[in-house]
Amino acid sequence: MLGFLWSRLCGVDSNVRLSRAEATRRVLTLELNKDRDVQRMHENGINALDIEPVENRYMLSGGAEGIVALYDLENLTRKPSYTCKAVCSIGRGHPDGHKFSVETVQWYPHDTGMFTSSSFDKTLKVWDTNTLRLAEVFQFDGTVYSHHMSPIATKHSLIAVGTKNPKVQLCDLKSGSCSHILQGHRGEVLSVCWSPRYDCILATASADSRVKLWDVRKASSCLITLDQHSGEKSKSSSEAANTAHDGRVNGLCFTSDGLHLLTLGTDHRMRLWNSATGDNTLVNYGKVSNCSRKSVKFTVSVGCNPEFVFVPLDTKIAIYTIYTGVQISVLRGHYNDVYCCVFQPYYQELYSGSKDSNILAWVPAMREPVPDEDSEKPKSQAHLHPAFEDAWSSSDEEG
Repeated sequence: MLGFLWSRLCGVDSNVRLSRAEATRRVLTLELNKDRDVQRMHENGINALDIEPVENRYMLSGGAEGIVALYDLENLTRKPSYTCKAVCSIGRGHPDGHKFSVETVQWYPHDTGMFTSSSFDKTLKVWDTNTLRLAEVFQFDGTVYSHHMSPIATKHSLIAVGTKNPKVQLCDLKSGSCSHILQGHRGEVLSVCWSPRYDCILATASADSRVKLWDVRKASSCLITLDQHSGEKSKSSSEAANTAHDGRVNGLCFTSDGLHLLTLGTDHRMRLWNSATGDNTLVNYGKVSNCSRKSVKFTVSVGCNPEFVFVPLDTKIAIYTIYTGVQISVLRGHYNDVYCCVFQPYYQELYSGSKDSNILAWVPAMREPVPDEDSEKPKSQAHLHPAFEDAWSSSDEEG
């Protein structure tokens, strides 16, 4: 750390390099925070979590009993031990609440005045945060598995929705109706995700083992059907044969820069794809256990070097390096299957929701005490994590 500070002071290195090194260190030391509790609001499991991107202060949760809860993550007590209280909740007692399991929740990307929720009751609902009243409701013919709004779009306000129907539907917040439909899948659409790099690019995953990339501006919207064997851009003649996994594909997540796409399948594999060409990068993550029949919500780090992906793995959360596939660590603390996790980039914290109805906070460990002058140098270096050493590079020797 002293080497980075000195290099920045001398103008040799940028602030970004120091920031990435510290962010990486914090992710590598994530542990269960025993002093921070999140108020228990759900009884039948937590399917979805989302932290608003404006202040990174408020978090949404969606539960299997149909409840949507809103939490304030800030420590207002100023004490080491505290509980993140639920500011409000929308349950079955609410006149407009969901009737069945809430599968996805998401904040409006540009401010905290609005959020969305979708459920097995075949609805997608848009809520006014201040009044907890419905601003809009979209009704579908089949069960809603997933929905997503573009995190960067300013020219459109489309919500992509994946349902039991193989057609992907795009709902327009401005008009309050489904603007158009994307056809191409042959099974239920389990996960949808907009690119964080291009506001018109959408990825969809289906029970038909396929992952498709779409450009919603075009009449023939489908750009690529990902192929696990060749990774080549699909041709109309062979598109039907292209599959991303050997089982259902129920997880999607772009890297923070949008250049790559991660997919999860029930073949117990996670794959990394070049989002521009559709090539399979062939990164081997080993066996990634996944037997879920619903959408799996996993997430990636932001501002680290290397970047990491956090994946629910039965009752645990596995942390992998995205571009090498190395499993760095495993977070243990839940008593039942983990359904979702969300990364808080301001402080490199992770929140996870599980079938045990608990939301756990994972935070960076406190720094180890500075060793005494007579302590041996090899002993202190033995505790360094391999990925941690790579992230710091040789600049530390300058300090």
